[in-house]
Amino acid sequence: METEKLSLHCGVEVKSVSLAQAEGETLDAIRDLIYTYGVAVFRDQQFSPDDHIAFAKRWGGIDINNYFPLTDEHPEIAAVRKRKDQTTNIGGGWHTDHSYDQIPAMGSILVARELPPSGGDTLWAHMGAAYDMLPEDIKKKIDGLSAFHTADHIYAPDGVYAKTDQGDDLRGQDLKTGATHPVVVRHPRTGRKLLYVNPGFTINFVGMSREESMPLLQDLFAHAMSPNLQCRVQWAPGTVAIWDNRTTWHYAMNDYQGFAREMHRITLTGEALAA
Repeated sequence: METEKLSLHCGVEVKSVSLAQAEGETLDAIRDLIYTYGVAVFRDQQFSPDDHIAFAKRWGGIDINNYFPLTDEHPEIAAVRKRKDQTTNIGGGWHTDHSYDQIPAMGSILVARELPPSGGDTLWAHMGAAYDMLPEDIKKKIDGLSAFHTADHIYAPDGVYAKTDQGDDLRGQDLKTGATHPVVVRHPRTGRKLLYVNPGFTINFVGMSREESMPLLQDLFAHAMSPNLQCRVQWAPGTVAIWDNRTTWHYAMNDYQGFAREMHRITLTGEALAA
């Protein structure tokens, strides 16, 4: 297995590995890379939907996404689509998937299926490095704080995703009430401290109104968006990315208007988070 870092703090490209055959010590090594670097990218993969599901089952549990339509033949897979006539995409802002769940998803396995001729890159940012680089006075300020996360403003019938390809499927969905998590969590496997708030789903600190929370939240968001914490992945046929939601934020660029894009995603079951 060969590896090459994508940036100083975030991301790694893994070479000379076939995910369809990865198991045992190879799978353990892939897990460790993702827990450490946040996201791992694999190029030129022969990775059918059946391979996708089988690999995810070897990893562990699969979370079925309640919001995005699934393929009839492969119910474990969520199809994240943008039609060529749409202007709004899924994931077009910094966020951490499923932070609004009591036990957030560990991460995702995303496979490129249909791509625009250019654009549609994905950015990731490393929240372990983000925490490490916080000023000491901010670390003290957020020590012991918890924050409330919800997706109601995103997935409501009139929410942000109402005009996406998934919009019709969101109507009539039971919305979640959200979840509360420490602002700083320890990674369940590595023990590293991670900043665990995100612009997509974090609404307020516990015990404070949204208005009272926003100045500090905005400071944390701006800090974590620093380009030196990020990596950028340009998709190509056969590209697969696997990431850790606890360790990273991500952002799907929406710079390919007039073209379709379809990605297949399996969400991996996570563990309870604690400070």
